[in-house]
Amino acid sequence: METTQVTVEDVVIVGAGIAGLTTSLGLHRLGIRSLVLESSDTLRVTGFALTTWTNAWKALDVVGVGGTLRQQHLQLYGQGLLPETKLVELECRVVGTSLITGQQTSTSSFRDNGKHGASEIRCVRRQLMLEALANELPSGTIRYLSKVVAIEESGFFKILHLADGTTIKTKVLIGCDGINSVVAKWLGFKEASFTGRQAIRGWAELKSNHGFEPMFMQFFGKGFRAGAIPCDEKALYWFFTWTPTSQDKELEDNPAKLKQFVLNKLEKMPSNVRSFIENTELDGFQSAPLRYRHPWELMWGNISKGNVCVAGDALHPMTPDLGQGGCCALEDGIVLARCLAEAFSKNPERHKNKEKEEEEQYKKIDECLKKYAKERRWRSIDLIITAYMVGSIQQGDSKLVTFFRDKFLGPFLGSQYFKKSDFDCGKLSSSL
Repeated sequence: METTQVTVEDVVIVGAGIAGLTTSLGLHRLGIRSLVLESSDTLRVTGFALTTWTNAWKALDVVGVGGTLRQQHLQLYGQGLLPETKLVELECRVVGTSLITGQQTSTSSFRDNGKHGASEIRCVRRQLMLEALANELPSGTIRYLSKVVAIEESGFFKILHLADGTTIKTKVLIGCDGINSVVAKWLGFKEASFTGRQAIRGWAELKSNHGFEPMFMQFFGKGFRAGAIPCDEKALYWFFTWTPTSQDKELEDNPAKLKQFVLNKLEKMPSNVRSFIENTELDGFQSAPLRYRHPWELMWGNISKGNVCVAGDALHPMTPDLGQGGCCALEDGIVLARCLAEAFSKNPERHKNKEKEEEEQYKKIDECLKKYAKERRWRSIDLIITAYMVGSIQQGDSKLVTFFRDKFLGPFLGSQYFKKSDFDCGKLSSSL
């Protein structure tokens, strides 16, 4: 009779996305090994880039990859070099413009210092961020083509069954497996809810300098919002969100028509920005429905249970209207590594009874994950609610909403980007 070989691990992380890799790297910096299971055959990238705000840079610096990414991306704040080689200071801003009235609705400067120091914002390529995190991990940390199909309990351990027949036994299970998380489902969370809105994200790169100032440009119309952010001197990331009708949904299967739909909606956008969308190849943009987790699920749900927890989109899927989804996942990784390290900082007391020894460590792990859940619960709820509110108003289609948005609410909505990114998740610390 053939027996299945069981691999035993201390910590297993499901998903090699931003949250999973940050958690694994944080643990590695503290001397704790983890195994990251990724269902794809390589690092999986959903989307092209993400706006990386001040809170994210603090987390990236904690795990030691901030410097690498800064060298590859344009800072939306600081100094610029004129052709005459004269250094000048560029005031870089979030600029909101109504395509209904043609007027700027808000201008928010990046130069102001927040409670946690100077603001720092860049548009970072997702692929480069994932690679920067993965390259710092020991060889063999990430196991590709490893899809979890079942989770079961076995005393003080969790047993994971993979699609390829592999069985893994682990002391800690962390779900960083995205919006359709298997681990979140095991904890009792429902599937993320649809907002009814859709997002198109695109990426275009020129052979020469695009000439844009380092600004986060936003444009609002009747029932849609759009934006464009330079990533470096040649590349620009853009997005477009709207609420599709039943007819619009047919466009999803036709990239050419979808692109033309966006261009028609943005006919009043400045021509130099609009040209980037025109020059985006059909395989250079993606369309996806916007989903989020109801805040009350996080209020009453199990972020952790025993030796299992979730982080990143598995925990707090949110709309992209604050640009905080990936930033929040980085925060999760730092806090989770810090909390979990306490359970491994001291070897459990040696008992003649091995089960007693396992029970003591299980209790430590449970306490540490509860501490993590407590620290992340209200931060996640706050970002989900604020992002939903900002997006709903900015994409408003009624005359009343667009009137108040364009005349009065612009500065308030613009301030939310800075208020919510002015956050410090703290350092990695351990008594190891």
